[in-house]
Amino acid sequence: MSTDSLAPGTPAADDLTSVHLVTLGCARNEVDSEELAARLAEGGFRLVDDPQGADAVMVNTCGFIESAKKDSVDTLLAASDLKIDGQAQAVVAVGCMAERYGKDLADSLPEADAVLGFDDYDDIAGKLNAILAGEQHVPHVPTDRRKLLPVSPVDRRNSAIATPGMHTAPDLPSDLAPASGPRALRRRLGSGPSAPLKMASGCDRRCSFCAIPRFRGAYVSRTPDEVVAEARWLATQGVREVFLVSENSSSYGKDLGDIRLLEKLLGRLSEIDDLDWIRVSYLQPAEMRPGLVEAMTSTAKVVPYFDLSFQHASADVLRRMRRFGDPESFLGLIASIRDRAPQAGIRSNVITGFPGETAEDVQTLADFLTEARLDAIGVFGYSDESDTEAIGMDHKISEDEIERRRAEIADLAEELVAQRAEERIGERVTVLIESEEDGESIGRAEHQGPEVDGVVRLPQVRAAEIGDLVEAVVTGSEGVDLIAEVG
Repeated sequence: MSTDSLAPGTPAADDLTSVHLVTLGCARNEVDSEELAARLAEGGFRLVDDPQGADAVMVNTCGFIESAKKDSVDTLLAASDLKIDGQAQAVVAVGCMAERYGKDLADSLPEADAVLGFDDYDDIAGKLNAILAGEQHVPHVPTDRRKLLPVSPVDRRNSAIATPGMHTAPDLPSDLAPASGPRALRRRLGSGPSAPLKMASGCDRRCSFCAIPRFRGAYVSRTPDEVVAEARWLATQGVREVFLVSENSSSYGKDLGDIRLLEKLLGRLSEIDDLDWIRVSYLQPAEMRPGLVEAMTSTAKVVPYFDLSFQHASADVLRRMRRFGDPESFLGLIASIRDRAPQAGIRSNVITGFPGETAEDVQTLADFLTEARLDAIGVFGYSDESDTEAIGMDHKISEDEIERRRAEIADLAEELVAQRAEERIGERVTVLIESEEDGESIGRAEHQGPEVDGVVRLPQVRAAEIGDLVEAVVTGSEGVDLIAEVG
């Protein structure tokens, strides 16, 4: 039975309890939502796009930073209004914020009928049925998930990562194994030509500002066979670009005993006939090695795109962040990439206002960004996060000063990425068409990641279908976006 159809003898689709699923946060959450959707569909629920017509609303929350947590709470509160204005009988929180805070979130947000953690995903349909039947769900008390999973190659070989007896979606290969939750099911919630593919979950780094390892757990790689199998399945669903996601993709394979496994995986993925692009996200600069740069710039179908998590450029700030690097090493890495692929896309995120950051550190960051000529830059102001080392650091900076520095660097970043886009005028680009708007075909070039790196706008000279790859020449730019002509 396909997750998109009904088996003989089951109720008509209209008679099934309906669920509206809201996804907040990153591409990793998108994959988790598609797991939840498949499990709910297999459990007898009907997924609907209209929240007004849903019997239940499930919000896949983000718990990374303060603004993301606020968005999650606001979304849950808005969903709770549907119990009055719509037909919703229950509102349920899942995802990172739900896992991170558990009982505390449930106590502070009574508008939500339940707060479920990652360990509830395997029986999410049963949990939701019970909630709708009026049973009181007892929320979990969060624990440090780094202690729950094996991380050494020996432990990985000796443990049943692929849980015995785990059921899989009939449309998915039987050898898909869990990476988080656990996950062995997937139902696409969108129909676009690009899809994220989670190749690992968790993180073993100890960045002093980040709580993700605590609630996502230790780094666990899926095996290459599992990743390739899911990529093949995605290709049968009309996907032409797979976007490999994890908390730290450059660590892929280390828990399987092969730190160079990503290079090998890229080669195997490139052999899938119906895929055209393979994109890698979230790379740790300190873990970038010449062989990985070479693989990402020479392997067929792997687009030259580098999502490098610099976070800052000042060596002093980076040390306090428990990270490594300085302007010279970062610029050297960028040069090594552009030596091999001059048109490569390079993006990064940076944090301003970290405890102890000086005016000189801010200038170091500004100078680095100016010289680096990145294609996209995300700028965030530091905020204290519970269960992190940084929350107890001295030399804290006032919120007003953090915002002033964030705005200063953000303004600079906006100017720099616009300049970088302008430099691309005259370049030939391949564009993956994703939508049409006001007579224009809109897509992304190889150097642009989904949603966050800008788009390419093409006057509709010829009929272009969504999913087409179109050759074009860049003729102009508007901020980070490009304008191009087919030809």
